[in-house]
Amino acid sequence: MKFEPREIIDEGSSFSIRWADDAVSRFDAPALRRACACAGCVNEWTGEQMVKPESVPDDLKIENANLVGRYALNFKFSDGHETGIYSFKYLRELAERQK
Repeated sequence: MKFEPREIIDEGSSFSIRWADDAVSRFDAPALRRACACAGCVNEWTGEQMVKPESVPDDLKIENANLVGRYALNFKFSDGHETGIYSFKYLRELAERQK
């Protein structure tokens, strides 16, 4: 399966992706922040999640989103975190887990 977005829709505190296969995935800021897989959020050696879900506020916002090449998005969250790179493949996997 090719993880290619057809459209990225900014909805303020959340966003949606319409994929090439016409599936639509919706994401909110707190869930994305809790799922961050950057080296500061996940122990590189053990794979242990270092960010505790309860430490991420439910009113967290996405302040900015940028494309990373043609394969990912990077977000700046209202808590200042901005080092995560979310590949489109990873975003699609997160969406499938939410079903």
